[in-house]
Amino acid sequence: MAETFENWLVVSDIDGTLNNKIRKLPKRNYNAIKKFTELGGNFTLASGRLQSSLERNYNRITPNQPAVVLNGAGIYDYNKRKMLWRSTIGEEGQNFVRRIAEEFDEIFKSVDIGIYFDDYVYIVRQGLLSKGTMYFDKAHYEHVRSIDDVPKNGWMKVIFWSNPIVINHLREVISKLPNPNANFMASSIWSLEMLQKDTHKGVGIMKLADMLGIEKSHVAAIGDYYNDWDMLKTVGLPACAGQAPSSIHKICKFEACHCNQGCVADLLEYIMSGKADEDMAKELLNKID
Repeated sequence: MAETFENWLVVSDIDGTLNNKIRKLPKRNYNAIKKFTELGGNFTLASGRLQSSLERNYNRITPNQPAVVLNGAGIYDYNKRKMLWRSTIGEEGQNFVRRIAEEFDEIFKSVDIGIYFDDYVYIVRQGLLSKGTMYFDKAHYEHVRSIDDVPKNGWMKVIFWSNPIVINHLREVISKLPNPNANFMASSIWSLEMLQKDTHKGVGIMKLADMLGIEKSHVAAIGDYYNDWDMLKTVGLPACAGQAPSSIHKICKFEACHCNQGCVADLLEYIMSGKADEDMAKELLNKID
């Protein structure tokens, strides 16, 4: 009788990890996920996207657990069609966004601001970058004139979009101001994201693991870029796609192949072979010795 993997939770990033570089799903990944879930393994996705934007990728595979959305600000159950848990940005963070939008207007007048709720986005100062993001993510959104037109309750995350030079200036300004009880992360050279303090994909994943009763040592995550850093530093078995930056490789216990070859399958096959448990046992013995 085949071994089962109910004691494992595996979570994957999407672009450059689950999908290849042209955003296509390698068949090898699909087959490995199907086999893993059929053997009782728990599998899902973690993304910065809204639940509706993530759903297309979620439905292309055979996940069997709720997804981590909005870079860890929420856990969404597609079967129950409800948000199971959320971490929202408080008043201090909201006032900070207002300050950037108003007081730094002369310097940052080319910054688009997106304020994300459960499954809706309010865009302040809509430009090409925010329009492009909304189009590719097929997000539900509304362009507003001012942050005063945005509801005060339920902010899940904020994205600032601009050219790399302005984004770097924005980072410098943020570094010199008191932290507004927020977590900032770079999702690309064109954008900077803001969540409530101590909120990131890793937090959402471990909240889900707690719900499922799975120990940290058997929580694995795989990603490919710096916005996966906190996630990989949090889980018990961090893994990365082959094309990930060298600093990402250094914090991972498992290095998979390039995303074009099916890196998620690499990780799942490593777990299903029993090698992951063997390596963990060796690591534990070394610590005891």
